[in-house]
Amino acid sequence: TPLFVGGTPLYLKALLRGTFAGPAADWDLRRKYEQQAAAEGPEALHRQLQAVDAAAAARLHPNDARRIIRALEVHQLTGVPISQWQQQFETPVPQNECRVFCLQWERAVLQERSHRRVDAMFAAGLVDEVRGLLAAGELSQTASQALGYREVIEHLAGVRSLAETVDLVKLRTRQFAKRQETWFRSLAECRMVPVDEASDMSQVAEAILAAGREAKASE
Repeated sequence: TPLFVGGTPLYLKALLRGTFAGPAADWDLRRKYEQQAAAEGPEALHRQLQAVDAAAAARLHPNDARRIIRALEVHQLTGVPISQWQQQFETPVPQNECRVFCLQWERAVLQERSHRRVDAMFAAGLVDEVRGLLAAGELSQTASQALGYREVIEHLAGVRSLAETVDLVKLRTRQFAKRQETWFRSLAECRMVPVDEASDMSQVAEAILAAGREAKASE
């Protein structure tokens, strides 16, 4: 029995519902869109997306520059809107074919846990790690945009102080967690399991197993 364990809902959705064979990243094209977003704001890109893929534009927040750029990129490289490529994403897997359980924390507790994690990352040497990876040329374009890495790279380039960088990573981590929650809530396959810091995780695990056994028995 395979177990998929983690917190990345896009990967989960792809596992459940499949992916499309989209084009590889065109970094020159992406840089052009990024420069436009920096000069005119991501809303300008969102308006462009509305003109060529209204369905994707309706699904994406006007400030979600990264996903807007990907949607524009796919349309420009293939001539087909990304919303048409991703139609398999809209069909849930029948409940009797898989069981997905999501640990649901209260927002305030989740934020505090996120802040502690960011502090621990910096205390464990995140800045030195990024500095070493840059010196060795071992950061890919995609990795350099990852949450935490991107902000530290900007700090090392003199864009902001270390304290400001830590605060920014905390802010973007909170925003990221909120987006993750939205993803999980949008997946009909997911069953939410409320937890808090007083929860006995062995009991939570047993409750999940019991729910799985009950669902299997009812098939």
